[in-house]
Amino acid sequence: MSTVPLSTLTTMQVGGPARELITATTREQLIEAALNTWDSNEPWLILGGGSNTIVADNGFDGTVIHVCTQGIERQQDISRSPNHSIVRVAAGMNWDELVAWSISEGLVGIEALSGIPGSTGAAPIQNIGAYGQELSTVLRAVEFLDRYTQEITWIPASELALGYRDSVFKQGKEGVILTVELGLSSYGNNQSAPIAFPQLASALGVELGAQVSLEQVRRSVLALRSSKGMVLNPADPDTASAGSFFMNPIVTENFARNLPEDAPRFPVTPDPQDRVLPLGAEVPDLPSKFSQPRLVKLSAAWLIENAGVHKGYRIPGSNAAISTKHTLAITNQGGATAAEVVGLATYVQAMVQSHFGIILRPEPNLIGVEI
Repeated sequence: MSTVPLSTLTTMQVGGPARELITATTREQLIEAALNTWDSNEPWLILGGGSNTIVADNGFDGTVIHVCTQGIERQQDISRSPNHSIVRVAAGMNWDELVAWSISEGLVGIEALSGIPGSTGAAPIQNIGAYGQELSTVLRAVEFLDRYTQEITWIPASELALGYRDSVFKQGKEGVILTVELGLSSYGNNQSAPIAFPQLASALGVELGAQVSLEQVRRSVLALRSSKGMVLNPADPDTASAGSFFMNPIVTENFARNLPEDAPRFPVTPDPQDRVLPLGAEVPDLPSKFSQPRLVKLSAAWLIENAGVHKGYRIPGSNAAISTKHTLAITNQGGATAAEVVGLATYVQAMVQSHFGIILRPEPNLIGVEI
């Protein structure tokens, strides 16, 4: 049994030790560790930055492979334009360090994803996104070692079934990501992509669609995330979390009409496009309005707050609490156990279901625990 508690390797800071812990610092070590572990038929777990993982208090009865590989390789993509670059990143590279590097290189596409904790290899699994940017827009491919074929292949992003915090890896594809390939561009003069998120535009003091310096975007995003306790800070217990604990639910527009008028909702299904037909052309059948119900995304934070669970709430006697800065985060206020985290999450889930009839889905990977 490893003597290293997994609480030291996760941002929530809960979890007992693994039976065996292997730290892979090179691509070759990562491949060897994975193949040997799979050949042993023992339970296994790939762990990156530990930012989206809740591990049981009794630990993990198997092998944990801690991915700590490093490296960034950049080359121009002449086939598209001189201002476009292909960037290949080792899976263990800290995501925010990658963002900082891209900004220093004048590369555009992930600047609004500043401050997101975790490793680069985990980013495609969650299809991370924030403040109007999403990884799927710049992800080209991943280098993947398959659990069953034990072959290494490059899988294009188009085959990863990327969706809202979703991918083929969350749907059952097993293996380990070795390298992530991004396509990043440059607008020149270190200008950002057009600002696409109202809160970020407001923080920057510009209109939607405006461009500012990459450094300005990074500073504003980090300030926004810090105000919500979403940038890791050892001095702030509100940052000892797994980030947003619940996903924003997606429901039908008809269901959303039953919610209070002030409940935020964001269209998911695009409006049907107008069609212009030449005179005399046969008019095609119009789709039934019931065949594809319109979908909207709700705010999980709003649902939690309006179900009566407020910032700073904790179950009496528990060291797990709702963040004092952001209702969507469950935090370890010092010495919390995984059982306490799960207990609070279950309570939040029950309150939202009883008030609004919606079951919130947890976003973190749950290892040895259930909600």
